[in-house]
Amino acid sequence: MTDEDAKNRGHADAMKALQAEREALMATKTAEGAGLLLVHTGDGKGKSTAGFGMVARALGWGQHVGIVQYIKGKWITGERQFFRRFPDLVRYEVMGEGFTWDTQDRARDVAAAEAAWARSLEMLHDPAIDFLLLDELNIALRYDYLDIAAVVAALQARPRDKHVCVTGRNAKPELLAIADLVTEMTLVKHPFEQGIKAQRGIDF
Repeated sequence: MTDEDAKNRGHADAMKALQAEREALMATKTAEGAGLLLVHTGDGKGKSTAGFGMVARALGWGQHVGIVQYIKGKWITGERQFFRRFPDLVRYEVMGEGFTWDTQDRARDVAAAEAAWARSLEMLHDPAIDFLLLDELNIALRYDYLDIAAVVAALQARPRDKHVCVTGRNAKPELLAIADLVTEMTLVKHPFEQGIKAQRGIDF
């Protein structure tokens, strides 16, 4: 047996053992059915991007999606233009007033967040919506525009089969505690640090 043959045989044996381990692990897991609460947070880029990727995945299965955008305001974004092509499957609501440093008006920001949360609650309890993306909700919570206890209670009381994804940096510990999945995006390198502004099709 050549060295290459031995390497191939060793690989096959290792993958066979890995397959057995995987099958044993999967046998311990519950069946699908319960809706998940997912949180994308951290200082790195990609939180909303990942959320919108999940929207695309849900649409691929013919699921109905609700999207509420906090904070970002009336920016024309690629995701907004794209997902509004599917009015029968996507309900897309832009509720923010813009970045906090642009509005410079806390009362206005609070009012916008409260309006967005009211719309979120409506979608949360809409039986026609399978997946709900609450984009940048974490920012509204970070600045205490909304009561975290009320938000947590509503998310915990959501319909059993409802999937919800919350994005934005500085997620509150109370939200992390009830989430089924938490992903923290880590900033390693960013073009903005090199003097490059946000790019169409990449950042918005």
